[in-house]
Amino acid sequence: MKITLIGQDIPMLFPSLLTDLLFTMKSSADVAIEERNPAMQDVLQRYGDTVIRQAGLGNQLTVDNDRSALLRDADCVIYAGDLMAATRFRQDREALSGPEDDPEDPGLTEQARVNGGIGGLLHTLRQGELIHQLTEEMRSCCPKALVITLGQPVARTCQMFRKAGFACWGLGKSPLRGPGGLDGICKKLHAKPEQMDAVIAGLPGFAWLLSLKDKTEQDDLLDVARDAAEADELGRLAHRWLDWYDAIPVGDVTAHAEFLPAQEDYQPEAEPTFGESVEQRKERILYMNTVGEKGLAPAIPKAQPGEGVMAQMLLLSKAPAIRPMQLAISLLCGGDLEMPAVTRVNRAGEIKDLPRDAIIEAPLTLRNGVEEVPHLLELPERLADICLSVDETHRLAAEAGLGDRSALRECIEIDPALDGLDRLYIQQLVDAMIRMHSDILSLWSEDEEEL
Repeated sequence: MKITLIGQDIPMLFPSLLTDLLFTMKSSADVAIEERNPAMQDVLQRYGDTVIRQAGLGNQLTVDNDRSALLRDADCVIYAGDLMAATRFRQDREALSGPEDDPEDPGLTEQARVNGGIGGLLHTLRQGELIHQLTEEMRSCCPKALVITLGQPVARTCQMFRKAGFACWGLGKSPLRGPGGLDGICKKLHAKPEQMDAVIAGLPGFAWLLSLKDKTEQDDLLDVARDAAEADELGRLAHRWLDWYDAIPVGDVTAHAEFLPAQEDYQPEAEPTFGESVEQRKERILYMNTVGEKGLAPAIPKAQPGEGVMAQMLLLSKAPAIRPMQLAISLLCGGDLEMPAVTRVNRAGEIKDLPRDAIIEAPLTLRNGVEEVPHLLELPERLADICLSVDETHRLAAEAGLGDRSALRECIEIDPALDGLDRLYIQQLVDAMIRMHSDILSLWSEDEEEL
């Protein structure tokens, strides 16, 4: 079995990916990593070889820049890519800002978003370039491989892989963590998250709390959470959306806001985080090199951990909550798995208010590698309506990402994030921004018909 890792965020994720493969799932799958920087190739290879040697399962690791060879006969591709994310976001934001000689006019800077609105649409087009190139090679090298995408916007990258003919699941930021996540909500309710039985579902980056019960006492705490939201204890946006959609958002509320009309008291981040900072990258490389040089044996047998072990512990302590390798091995090997927030097509009708081709985020239960749907999830009516609009926008944006101009026009016409704006003007603006990025948007070459 072979798993290929593609994308600039893979080195950051590699410690948790490899640990889950070897020690959590105890799988002997071979791993191939695409890395173009020779120095980083050496760091990843030495680190990976050390961890694999410690596991003793016979895995093989290949780190190279020959994509075709890395993809050949792959059973799964884990994608964590982006295209000049920070640089191109800054270009988008500058293009959307008001006139330089009028500081009082902010222009459309509130549309400078990572995943939604105008900024999210341009981000999707740039992802489309990478995914189009990748899937073209996958068709010849590994046509039956399954894909797990971590690339943002997750709903849209998942749909792009599906449109290219590949079975795809996605994992975005966990709705369980952070101030707006389940643990943050439980803290406000003076409850322990591990004692809660929560049902969280919706769309990727647009998840909502549908049920909240105490596992031991079976007390229903959803009304308590609603009271907290109405009292502004969960934030003004959560209160507002409870009024609008009769549901409480879970996860990063700024992610929810990206897919909705402009909020008068919310502005997107001017400098959002993409992957690692320079300092975090240097620290990770230092720890990886320490593991590669010192190994994972204790300093003295059965005594204190050695430098390599400590470095590995520090690497894993910084790992994100998502676990794509666990999902990959469970799907490939027919295992059992329960995962709280997985992006996939609503094929089983798990969220019954949404169409079967919707791209949803919901708890996933696998039994022998097959999705089990113990019960159907039902959204409040007003929430279902906005989810329908956001999902349709996602799927049209994904088609636009693969070069479909009519889908791009329709996406702009229906996107709820653009409510209150002149749609014809937005079409002209997006066309101008596509020309601005023409050096990397080959699917939108200037000799094609304009919008």
